[in-house]
This record gives sequence, C-alpha cells and structure tokens, in this order.
Amino acid sequence: MPAEFERHSGCWMLWPERPDTWRDGAKPAQAAFAAIAAAIATGEAVTVGVSGEQFQNARARLPPAVRVVEMSSNDAWVRDCGPTFVVDAKGRRRGVDWTFNAWGGLHGGLYFPWDRDDEVAQKILQIEGAERYRAGFVLEGGAIHVDGQGTCLTTEECLLNPNRNPELSRADIEAELRRYLGVSTVIWLGKGVHRDETGGHIDELACFTGPGHVALTWTEDRKDPQYEISLDALRRLHQARDARGRRLTVHRIHQPGPLYMTAAEAAGIDARAGSRPRRAGDRLPASYINFYIANQCVVMPLYDKRRDAAAMRIVRRLFPTRKVLGVDTRDVLLGGGNIHCITQQVPRAAGR
Repeated sequence: MPAEFERHSGCWMLWPERPDTWRDGAKPAQAAFAAIAAAIATGEAVTVGVSGEQFQNARARLPPAVRVVEMSSNDAWVRDCGPTFVVDAKGRRRGVDWTFNAWGGLHGGLYFPWDRDDEVAQKILQIEGAERYRAGFVLEGGAIHVDGQGTCLTTEECLLNPNRNPELSRADIEAELRRYLGVSTVIWLGKGVHRDETGGHIDELACFTGPGHVALTWTEDRKDPQYEISLDALRRLHQARDARGRRLTVHRIHQPGPLYMTAAEAAGIDARAGSRPRRAGDRLPASYINFYIANQCVVMPLYDKRRDAAAMRIVRRLFPTRKVLGVDTRDVLLGGGNIHCITQQVPRAAGR
C-alpha cells in the first residue's frame, strides 16, 4: 500500500444525504463536501459517487471539474467502505475490498443495514479498472495508515475490538495486515481520539506525513481524557521503530475545542431505528490530523478560531511543497468524522 503522500491518479468521495447522520436534510453537509471536493480538485482529479435521487443536486453543487457518477451507498464514508489500493513492484494497481460492518455490526455498529456500503469498493474498482481482492476480514480504511515503506500504524481499540474479527488474535490480525498491505511492521497505538464513534480509528489520532515522521493529535489539558490517550501514543511512538529501523519523529498538533454538539444541531438530525442517536451536549471527535494529502495540496479541517491558525502553521511546515487549504468542516464533524474519513486516494499506477 503506497503512502498517502505519494502520487495519486485521483480521489473518491461519496455524497451525503441520510437525515439520521446529517442535519437539516444534509444540506449543510453537502455544502461542506462540495467545498472539500473543490479544494482537492485544485490538486488532483476528484470523483463523487451519488445516489440516483441526488445526482442532479450533486452535479449542480459540485464544480464542473469534479466527476459525478451514480452509485448507491448507505452513507458517505468512502475511506471506510471504499477500496484500499495497493501497487506491486511493476506498478500494477489492484484494490483490497475489506468486509464492512458499519464499525461494529449489530454489536456497536452505527447503522443498519450496511449492505450497499459493502458493495462500494467493488463498484469503485470496476470503474477504475482495477482487479479486486475480496478480504474475508472486517476492516475500515480509517483504521490504518502506512508510510509506503513497510510500516502500518493502527490502534488496539479498533482492530482488537471483538465486534470486528472476534475469531482472530492480535497475531492473526497482524498477519492479515501484512498479507493485504504488503507491510512488515505494525505499530500498535492504544486508544483513538476520545469519543470517536468509529471505535478508535488511527486517522483521527495519528498519521504518517513522510518516511519516519508522524503527526499526533495533542492537548496540554491534563484533565482532558484525551491527554492520557495522546501521551500513551507519544510514548509508544517514541519507543517504536519503523520497517527500516528508524526512530520516528513525532509532530504534535493541539486538538481544537473540546467541541460539543449544540441543541439546534441535534434537533436537525432525524431519529431512525438502527442508527446511533445524536444528542445535544455530545462531545465531538474533533482532530486536525483528519486531513487529506493530495498531489499538490493538503486539505485540512477548520473548526476552532482559537486553534486553527496554529494547526495550519504546523501542517504547512510538514508539507512545504504543497499548498495547505483549510475548509470549515463542522458539519462533517457532526456526522462523526472529517476530511480523511470522506476521501479515498487512488495511487498512480505504472504508465498513468
């Protein structure tokens, strides 16, 4: 699996519409998704999968440069239900189609059914003309991050949760990651970001920004539950070695907030049987780590005027050859994730 900071041929997204995830008929979320797609499109090609009912609406709201294709799904989290692309030594590209169970299935999952989401990876691979590995292994793309040189970052909270692969041991899961991603070293962090409803995805907590370099969400508030989580992650990262034996340089980015769902925001979200309820006062899993690295830019979330500028300065320093674009993504956050969660890169194959 190539690193996200390597060259892409494009990026995939899905269009938000379900009213029990996105407030006010998903119109605010659609505006945010369109802004994110427009920002990424300044750095690489973007394709958005849209239901038949929403096709004309999405086509009107998205920039002309963004390709829109009809594609059914249960929601808009393409990082997690879409394919993970891998490339062989000759530059030939294929995709891993992980088994998707909505972050826990009937034991903690976020909605039911998820059958159309579990078909998204196959559909994208058909459109991209890439062969498919169907994995009999539950995994979401947001649960892994790689350096492209044999190292994978993940969390125990997510991958060892019995609502994913209860029959597999830690060693079994590592073997599956090596088998499908082509990695040789797995670095396990503990928990993910506090109140992350995905069950501790790595892409909220930490990510590779280059070989031997990791960005980590941080807080200086010792009373915040996130403090101990990030401190434990920092210690593990300092003790770790990557697949090439290097020590990791860790770049701390202070979290926003804490941020909470307002009563007005909660009132705009429909209740539906089988879906996770969203309530006023819920802490939101806000993190600046949840950015997307495009060919010519990095698109990062903005949601706290007290912290946004400082976070952008660090991200600019980490990616000196790319333009850093900030987008107001509170409405993506209200749905349970952010920019990285709603995007999936397609690495460049040989001759493309």
